Amino acid sequence: MILARGLGTRMRVHDPAAILNDAQRRAADTGHKALMPIHGRPFLDYVLSAIADAGIERIALVVAPDHDVLRQRYERDAPPSRARITFVVQPEARGTADAVLAVQAWTSGDPFVVMNADNLYPVAALRDLAALDEPGLPGFDADDLVRTSNIPRERIASFALIETDARGYMTSIVEKPQHAPHGQDPRRRGISMNVWRFDERIFDACHAVPRSVRGEFELPEAVGVALVRGMRFRVISARGPVLDLSRRADAADVERRLSGAEPKP
Repeated sequence: MILARGLGTRMRVHDPAAILNDAQRRAADTGHKALMPIHGRPFLDYVLSAIADAGIERIALVVAPDHDVLRQRYERDAPPSRARITFVVQPEARGTADAVLAVQAWTSGDPFVVMNADNLYPVAALRDLAALDEPGLPGFDADDLVRTSNIPRERIASFALIETDARGYMTSIVEKPQHAPHGQDPRRRGISMNVWRFDERIFDACHAVPRSVRGEFELPEAVGVALVRGMRFRVISARGPVLDLSRRADAADVERRLSGAEPKP
């Protein structure tokens, strides 16, 4: 499941320092991060290619009602050869937990992986996640993300902090932490980059989660509800790079890092 329903609010923000060509500027103006051209290919092509490399073939693309451009691209102009895409409409942008609920019928009770459309994750992390036989997530090291990715250290605070027990299971998740908690072995802390393996139990938690301070139903908070209810999440140690394309200024660095890459969705 790829979360592609967002409004692209951060991408729409004008940034005079961002280096964009005309096609990239048009994509940024519409907030279509997934369609941002990178070496002439939509960023989503690279995401789909990584998913296929990880051995995942069925994909639900959660989209807005007005998703004609995406459908034109992936159903008619350039349908993927290694993945089967189903378009799932989330009628309103009510948050990522609400988006997960939109795919409940599509999953048919099977486990599934959830990820962002504006992040390119390491194939190894996706493969390890898909191979789990229980719910889980990759736990990324903050220093490694800064060193290998295009994510500055100050942006790390916008990602959820996870803590694990000695057996490798998550014990807590804190959205947008202001600082790392004290008193725990730092090897048992990690960063969640909002990529998950769930089973059907997550849907009850998504129904139960209250609106966040932003007025949305947030997936990390739904995971917190599931955790309190006894659902266990295995944390896989993962390393970057994770490429983040959430702001205009990200495009030039992402394009540089993907120089020579040929996506094969």
